[in-house]
Amino acid sequence: MNSELIESLNLLAKEKGIDKEAIFEAIENALVAGCRNLYGRNENIKNIRAEINRDTGDYRIYAEKTVVETADDVMDPLEDISPEDARAIAPDAQVGDVVQVEIKSADLTRIAAMSAKNVILQKIREEERHAVFDQFSGRRKNVVTGTVNHYVGGNVSLNLGKADGILAESEMIPGERYRNGDRLKVYVLDVKSTPKGPRISVSRTHPELVRCLFENEVTEIADGIVEIRSIAREPGSRSKIAVWSNNPDVDPVGACVGMNGDRVGAVVSELNDEKIDIVCWDDNPGNLVQNALSPASVLAVFADPYEKTAKVVVPDDQLSLAIGKEGQNARLAARLTGYKIDIKSESQAKDAVGFRYEDYEYSDEEGEEYEEGYEESYEEVPAEEAPAEDGQE
Repeated sequence: MNSELIESLNLLAKEKGIDKEAIFEAIENALVAGCRNLYGRNENIKNIRAEINRDTGDYRIYAEKTVVETADDVMDPLEDISPEDARAIAPDAQVGDVVQVEIKSADLTRIAAMSAKNVILQKIREEERHAVFDQFSGRRKNVVTGTVNHYVGGNVSLNLGKADGILAESEMIPGERYRNGDRLKVYVLDVKSTPKGPRISVSRTHPELVRCLFENEVTEIADGIVEIRSIAREPGSRSKIAVWSNNPDVDPVGACVGMNGDRVGAVVSELNDEKIDIVCWDDNPGNLVQNALSPASVLAVFADPYEKTAKVVVPDDQLSLAIGKEGQNARLAARLTGYKIDIKSESQAKDAVGFRYEDYEYSDEEGEEYEEGYEESYEEVPAEEAPAEDGQE
């Protein structure tokens, strides 16, 4: 071995992303394996050693032999050595000492050399798999970009660089179709080590994919100035996110929308034109529910933070908008806030208990005052003659 080999090992370690020390150890183990093959010994023989100088590339192979009393006492030439032969190597050798007897690499047979080569290649493959596993383990719960390879049944195989990822059919956005060569951003769900290399499960439907995409697009989120406090998503259709600013001079919604909608537009485009509502987070549950029902206008919110319920009153002409198509807007708002939301129109609310301001003032029957929690989010609902009907949650 020489300096050229050292350079080659440096390049190999860099290309494969593995530790150079692991390659040196693999070569040393391979040389030992080749010697065992030369002598027809199994792995139980422990007295053969190989050492490589990490700087020069020079190496030596030797057997550690025990000095016996006479040449007639040499029972195993690989393990025992006579005093005469021992003193030719180490003049001060005494009976019972261990001396290192060099083994010439020229003595290795072709079969032994092939055995050494196989050991090296196997070790390099193992280290490469470990390196790839460590790389993607560190990217768990993050976004990576992959290229569509092919379909495996109903699943899609993605080339993620040094490894392939599996996009399960259940993790695909409904309605999306993929072709070979398409580039996709996916969320890494899990990374498992297998004998064939890491198995990487990815998703296009996970709510955290939305968070990661905004982190990539919005500098204020990456810097921690703006936070995404909550996400509710129905993949391929619509998402709602609640954002908060740690700097009173920074508008969190405006930061996420960007100039001319460029930032949110980039996320929408990546998600196959999935609609995204961005609202302000508020520690006041009443205000938060009101924001979450955007774009509908809200007249009053009566929120119970203990029961996690909210009764909402909206103008008559806003009821359908507040509920949304097939209840989607109300459903997403409930997920975003963590509250069970009951919505009624202004006309429906006038005779509905819990939807009127006076229901939260006094109880004449029990003679005690009700708590007016989150009063700033309440507005008195004017009474009308329209019959009451139940809203939707």
